Amino acid sequence: MNPLTLAVISLYLLLAFACWMAYQLLRQNGRMLMRIEALETRLGAAIAEAPPGGLPRGTPAPPFELPTLDNGVTNLERFRGRKTLLVFFDPRCGFCQQMAPKIVEMQREQTVDGQPALLLVTTGDAERNRHVFAEHRIDAVVALQQHTEVMARYQARGTPTGYLIDEQGMIASDLAIGSSALLALARGEASGNIAPGEDERTDQAPRTDRGNRPLSASRITRDGLAAGTAAPPFRLPRVGGGEVDLAGYRGRKLLLVFSDPYCGPCQRLAPELEQRHRRRRDVDVLMVSRGGESENRKKIAEQGLTFPVGLQRHWEVSRAYGMFATPIAFLVDEEGVIARNVAVGPDAILAVFDTAQQAN
Repeated sequence: MNPLTLAVISLYLLLAFACWMAYQLLRQNGRMLMRIEALETRLGAAIAEAPPGGLPRGTPAPPFELPTLDNGVTNLERFRGRKTLLVFFDPRCGFCQQMAPKIVEMQREQTVDGQPALLLVTTGDAERNRHVFAEHRIDAVVALQQHTEVMARYQARGTPTGYLIDEQGMIASDLAIGSSALLALARGEASGNIAPGEDERTDQAPRTDRGNRPLSASRITRDGLAAGTAAPPFRLPRVGGGEVDLAGYRGRKLLLVFSDPYCGPCQRLAPELEQRHRRRRDVDVLMVSRGGESENRKKIAEQGLTFPVGLQRHWEVSRAYGMFATPIAFLVDEEGVIARNVAVGPDAILAVFDTAQQAN
């Protein structure tokens, strides 16, 4: 065999080997892509069921002691025995500046019996804070943290945010984000995690935990599905046995209510809603609750509820409807379309129910 023939054969063998190697690499990459896709699917499912951030309700509010803007000292223990609205503020935050006039409104709410005391925790320069609060004539207890150390303990990564704290010093609400959510807590209209509207996002505090995104950076809809949107379908176990299925209400108007057995405003709403439900059956009522079977069964018995209550495992149905809060409600029409924007709080929910009945 002459050298030229040997060289040609060697070249073909080399090309064949290269093609075989390329095929093996493509095959291996294909397997890796399939595995990555499977992992993304699992991760997406996990995220879908993940509850919003912040401290969970029912846990002790982290204690703190801070200097105040009037050169005194205050601590959380001072507010023990009274419901307290804890608000995180920053004078450099544009949304806090917009919220400042509403803080005065919160203070007016304090004159009503049963309304929470207001405790502001701010950050930054003391003189700048004094100027902002004096400009808006805010006369409240204002504590000054050095950086964001208290916010970090409360897992609040933006301003304005806050919590409702009960008389025993326990967290009584999910993390509220934005002035509307904080005002709702001040008025006792909601205890869930209400996201801000487009005009009241939160400014983000410096992040010390890179593994957790702040809620305002999330792509999840958190201000409720708009009217005209098809109501997302769901099927849930019913408290007491059986199932509840949204599809079963097609052809009738439905008030879809999101509740929680540990939510104070929910407890006020449920018996009033039951009275209306018994008087008129023009609009069906379906409640989606959280928690365990036993505590929900107990609340249903205490309140004498006759409309069905379904149990979501975490927040999966709330997530589909774009709002992590209780109590809230959506009116769904006969075609399975959301007929009105989300109603937040007992009064708004009852008003939607009454209006829907009058329209029949």
